[in-house]
Amino acid sequence: MTRLAVLSDIHGNLPALQAVMQDMEQFDVDHVVVAGDSINWGPFSRQVMDIISDRRWAVLRGNNEYYLLDYSTARAPKHWAAFTMPAFIHAQLGHECLNLIASLPDTLVLRFRDAAPIRVVHGIPDNPWVAINPCSAANAVRKWLGGIPETSIIGGHSHIAMERHVDCWHLFNPGSVGVPLDGDFSASYIILDGNHAGWELSAHRRVPFDYAPLYAEFEVQQFVEHCGVTAHLVIEEFRTARLQVHPYNRWKQANHPNQPDSLDLLAAFLQLDEVEGYMPPAYRRLDRRLCRG
Repeated sequence: MTRLAVLSDIHGNLPALQAVMQDMEQFDVDHVVVAGDSINWGPFSRQVMDIISDRRWAVLRGNNEYYLLDYSTARAPKHWAAFTMPAFIHAQLGHECLNLIASLPDTLVLRFRDAAPIRVVHGIPDNPWVAINPCSAANAVRKWLGGIPETSIIGGHSHIAMERHVDCWHLFNPGSVGVPLDGDFSASYIILDGNHAGWELSAHRRVPFDYAPLYAEFEVQQFVEHCGVTAHLVIEEFRTARLQVHPYNRWKQANHPNQPDSLDLLAAFLQLDEVEGYMPPAYRRLDRRLCRG
């Protein structure tokens, strides 16, 4: 049997990662895999990448790594020009760390000698911006996974912990270490046990961590001054453990499509009583438990 600790979406949150590492010590883990989005959002992206690299954990790129690598290049979509965070993260990481991230794979297939192969992606195969979540239609999942020979699949991106079966596929999402979005202020990760028959969930862990160092470091780095309204919304996601950036963008597009971001618009959004209507369905009134299906 092989025992695997599965982390995802650390998002530069060093206190959360340190809490998870301490919690993992009680398990006899053979290896650790990180399913992308190790950086961005939190203020400790460089420190998180140093830990992952020093421990030689298996890690891949998520969509936030793409924001970092493709921003201000010919590969970037035009609307990325309005993003305020990638340049801020560039300055934190430095050339050597950027090159490390540039060389990461998009997909991993782990082939332990005593366990069935297991595929790791950030979102779905060949697309780190789309996640399989509890609301994903089975027909869509079949289309996304068509041709994938591994029957055990690890994905992240949604920040929603999940175990789900669709046809032959056994799907796992560890939730988010660094940016919980289900209203539970704790880091989420899972332990999987594998043998030749496949992989099974051994434990879903929710680990409390101290948010104070995040807010203190945001102040030191002058995050709000550099990144504006987006920075306010990012900090609000940490303070509420709920989506804020996505519903703000949906609300703004629906109600103020031609207005630039401003503190007045932000204040109007934060005063909404009906913000749930701008949440994607999978994020409405989550019950904080691992979703099974």
